[in-house]
Amino acid sequence: MKLLPSPLVCRDAVELVSDYLDGTLSRRGRRRLEKHLAQCDACTAYLDQMRATIAASGTVGPEDLPSDVVEGLVNLFRQYRSDD
Repeated sequence: MKLLPSPLVCRDAVELVSDYLDGTLSRRGRRRLEKHLAQCDACTAYLDQMRATIAASGTVGPEDLPSDVVEGLVNLFRQYRSDD
């Protein structure tokens, strides 16, 4: 008997959005996220906000930012990951 994956909760969906937008999410992950998005207005709004942010910011690489800003962003990300 094959177990079906449990439905995504919003926190899980939000964590998949970057991979979804980058096109690196697995086919299975993409289907699960799209199923969640079809039923969740809040996550759909979040996805739309992320798309708008990307469009507004254009392409910014680490070399385009002052080193203290890059360091601050890296530290913030590390702190976020350690909270999990």
